[in-house]
This record gives sequence, structure tokens and C-alpha cells, in this order.
Amino acid sequence: MKKKILTTAILATIAGAAHAQSSVTLYGLIDAGISYNSHVKNATGGSSSQWAYGDGVAQGSRWGLRGTEDLGGGLKAIFVLENGFNSGNGTAGQGGAMFGRQAFVGLTKDGIGSLTFGRQYAFTTDVLGSNYSTGGNTVAGNYAYHFNDIDQLTSSRINNAVKFQSANFSGLTFGGLYGFSNTTSFAGASTGSTASSRAYSFGANYGFGPFGIGAAYTNISFPASATPAFTTTLANIAPATLRDLRSFGVGGRYVFGPATVWALWTNTLLSPITGSSLLYNAYEVGGKYAFTPALSGALGYTYSRASGLASAHWNQIDAAADYALSKRTDVYLLGVYQQASGRVGNADVQAQIGDSNSSIFQPSGSGSDNQLAIRVGIRHKF
Repeated sequence: MKKKILTTAILATIAGAAHAQSSVTLYGLIDAGISYNSHVKNATGGSSSQWAYGDGVAQGSRWGLRGTEDLGGGLKAIFVLENGFNSGNGTAGQGGAMFGRQAFVGLTKDGIGSLTFGRQYAFTTDVLGSNYSTGGNTVAGNYAYHFNDIDQLTSSRINNAVKFQSANFSGLTFGGLYGFSNTTSFAGASTGSTASSRAYSFGANYGFGPFGIGAAYTNISFPASATPAFTTTLANIAPATLRDLRSFGVGGRYVFGPATVWALWTNTLLSPITGSSLLYNAYEVGGKYAFTPALSGALGYTYSRASGLASAHWNQIDAAADYALSKRTDVYLLGVYQQASGRVGNADVQAQIGDSNSSIFQPSGSGSDNQLAIRVGIRHKF
């Protein structure tokens, strides 16, 4: 009887230890608020002011599952499934995909890095957008990121991707990604109608104490053929069907006490199948300061320039104040102003704050070369 009791206790201990080596975490956040935009293109092509419910400005609303299993010897199995959604109407984001933000599985090894397979972020998002942009460093978020994320800073998600991310080697991390097209047919490649969309990306980052610097490159062929398709417009500048979208950037950051400053440059080339290419450069600087453990303020400035298909310039100022009610809940106030100048064909270039896929981020109408956006929001993380 004593042997049976001892055996049962040992088996229970082993089972408990094995269970402790595996974990699955449910996580997410909801970002919601009220937004005002001074000039939004209306049905007649002119501009109207707009008050609107706005979802996912500081960060996109999401929920996800993250899991790990310890396989021994510093080797672990990992997975992430992450869904994006709109808190205003409950619909799924990223074209309605169940796990459109991320969906991958792989292995990670201490001292080496991770190898993962699935829908994953390009390194322009991992390295530049997360560390060296006003959108990534402040609650200005998707107001501060550049036109429709054309330089892939915040939402460059690559389908069918194999990705290697190194471990941290004395502050240095690096990696590479390749996204398969998963098609054998290139019919229509001359027009892009059914051409495949493959992608590759590389990035490196170095952090030493308060200083950080990083660089990344992403190349996407036939971006309109991806599911969901990548947006390739800047305000009212719309290139022809693209054969290639290539983006490169370098950023730096420095932290001193309660203050953080950063700078970022991105260079994006949109190459159509026929016609003129569009070259887009964005130069960004910003900073934030923690007045108290709960209250922080931030300012950012971005100068953008387009050449080739159009000659255009945009100046944008972002201001943000964020107050933490707890470790998981904060409220914030944003103000963003953008001024546009230049020509595209016979038309004036329009202003556009943020992402045209949202009803509150539409370009300005004819006769309006600027936009002012103001927002009050709340964000809860779980």
C-alpha cells in the first residue's frame, strides 16, 4: 500500500513538473476614442470636418494566444496566434482573417535564436517601427506613422514566411525573413493581374546602455497581389500596378533619465510595371518626457518628400499626452497637424494623416492642403 502511495506521488510530481514547463497565455488590448478631423474628403470631392468613433489609434485592438513548451537543453517550442479587430463594430481586421496580425510556430534555442514559420512581421516593423518612430514610441501611434504604412513601419505582415531572429549577442540582434509566393503560375506578370507576391526582409539592431541604433530592409513583389493587399498610395498619389515595393531605413535612439529622443529615416521605392516610379523619403525626429511615473508628454516632427511620379512635400507635427490610471489602463490626448504642397499631374497634392483604410484617415478634399486631427482615447491591456 505504501509503495502504491509513493508511486502515485512520484507520478503526480513528474506530471506537475512537465505541465509547469509548458504555458499558454491569453493577451490583448483594446484602444478606443473620439476623433476630430478638420478636413476629410466628402462625396462631392470637397472637404468636410468630421467627428467619429475611432478604434486602434494608439495601438491596433487585438487579442492573442502565446505559448511555449520547454523541450530541454535550452530548446523551446513557441507559437503565437493574434487576431486584430475593430472595437466599434466587432469586425475582424486585416481583411477579415481570424489571425491576421500574426500566426506562427517554431523553435527557439538559448544563445542562438528562433526559427519560426507563418504570417510574421518584416524587420522594418520589428526594428524601425517598434524602436525608432514616433508612432512606436508614443500613443500618437497610427496618427504618427507615415502614409498607409507605405514604408512598412507598423503593419508589414508577410504571409508564408520563414523567419530567423538571432539571440542577443552583447546588445546585437539580427535576422532575416523570406515569404513564399506559394504559386507556380506567373501568368499576367506583365500586368500584375495574377502575378505572385513574395517578400524578403533583413534587419539588425544594436543597443548599448541608453543608446540604440538599427537598420532594416524589406522588399515585396506585386504588393497588390498579397492577401490582404498592401496599400501603395500617398494621399491622392496612386502609382500604377506595382511590380516591386522596396523600403530601407535607419534609426537611432537615446535615453537620458526620464527623457527619450529618437530619429529615423526611411527610403521607399515603388516601381510600377509600366510608367514612372515613385520615390518616398521620410525624415523623422521626436522625443518624450516622463513628468511623473504616470504622466508623460511627447512631440514628433516628420518631413516627407515624394519624387518621380509626383513632386510633393508634407510637414507633420505630432503632440501627445498620456496618463496611466494603472499598469494596464491609460487615457491620452493627441493633436496632429499636417501641411501638404506640390503637384501630382494637374492636381494639387492633398494632406492625409494616417491610414486611408480607416474612415477617419481619408485624404483632404480639393482645395484643402492641410489636416488637423484631435483625439481623446482610452487603452486597456490584458
